[in-house]
Amino acid sequence: MMLKRHTAPTRRESVLMVVCLIVWLSVTAAFVGFRTEHIYLALLLAALFFASGMTRRLVVALIPFAVFGISYDWMNIVPNYHVNPVDIRGLYESELSLFGIVTEGGILTPNEFFAIHHSAIADAMAGFFYLCWVPVPIAFGLWLYYDGQRREYLHFALVFLLVNLLGFTFYYIHPAAPPWYVASHGFEMIEGTPGEVAGLGRFDEMTGLGIFHALYARNANVFAALPSLHSAYMLVAFIYALRARCPMWMRIACAVICLGIWFTAVYSSHHYIIDVLSGIGCTLLGYALFEYVLMRIPAFARFINRYTNYISA
Repeated sequence: MMLKRHTAPTRRESVLMVVCLIVWLSVTAAFVGFRTEHIYLALLLAALFFASGMTRRLVVALIPFAVFGISYDWMNIVPNYHVNPVDIRGLYESELSLFGIVTEGGILTPNEFFAIHHSAIADAMAGFFYLCWVPVPIAFGLWLYYDGQRREYLHFALVFLLVNLLGFTFYYIHPAAPPWYVASHGFEMIEGTPGEVAGLGRFDEMTGLGIFHALYARNANVFAALPSLHSAYMLVAFIYALRARCPMWMRIACAVICLGIWFTAVYSSHHYIIDVLSGIGCTLLGYALFEYVLMRIPAFARFINRYTNYISA
């Protein structure tokens, strides 16, 4: 009986899991567009959830990352440029005023400067760093989980989600065009503009892999440059690498990748320096809200304790 209790979900858990999967797939199919990977992912989650107690706890632990992915996908339902006007010229001129580089041809934004002055080595490093922006934080979270640091893992995963939700919210409050948009289209607002690889295209050409072309072809919204969440994710990982019991090499790796992503965001013309700074601010805000506000609310702290105990059983 004890074995059954650990390997089979309760009736309530089973119903909740099935309902969540149906709602997710239904909303996605009706408003976003159904893709084959949605079915594969749903089947994988269901299989892991019902397979054993160990795999079910892993699925429950990964809920913050699942909510992040679904939220990003669902931004296609209502584009942010239908909610508020897009900042194109204002952001560009602010970047030029604050961080403009004086050249013989005039003042350039850092993005414009790097579009002219780039190298194969920098292109290769930029591609490597930008490929790390989501996989490495998730891998770091899984390392915390399997290392037995379940409370630190949960704090990291929920702060990661909170930072995303803060960023997504600001995307709707203040839609903003990335630097490559100005370079390609000027200051004219063009709805439905597809994503563009910009400077990362040089990495695709160098390797012949077409990775970034495939990624940016599915960009949920190109007018979501401010804040730069690319710049936020590894910073969240670095903060929790300092908090958790991590080897020094892991902390150093997180710091290096974090700095590399910040540089690449500007170097590749995907973000202004203003975007990167705002992404850093979004991270610090999310961390402070979670650790120093939400965790001091007794009901929320009890929820986190129950959540930690569940995935630690």
